[in-house]
Amino acid sequence: MVAVCRVEELPPGESTRVWADVAVAVFNADGEFYAVDDTCTHQDASLSEGFLEGCFVECPLHAAFFDLRTGMPTCLPAKRPVRTHPVTIEDGVIHVHVTANTSQQSENAQEQEAVA
Repeated sequence: MVAVCRVEELPPGESTRVWADVAVAVFNADGEFYAVDDTCTHQDASLSEGFLEGCFVECPLHAAFFDLRTGMPTCLPAKRPVRTHPVTIEDGVIHVHVTANTSQQSENAQEQEAVA
């Protein structure tokens, strides 16, 4: 669990980035908090620097849209989802519960098998 900031420090329509095992973007979408991996799956761009529209974020580099509730891309050029992470509020502080990067672990295992 990673403490992000106090609720009042992330007003509606804003985002911030925190570091867990990877960079994580945290959004306040009209009072609902969402967290996803910060890097667009199409190309290296910070989604925390993207444009928030409701529960969707637009990548600032090539305009791919991601649904913050599911991590799924809603248009090209992105084809793969970003990981989502549960968010909780405790004593007025936003916390992100970063999930293990199983896809990265799987890719690493496949690379190791290919090398062996």
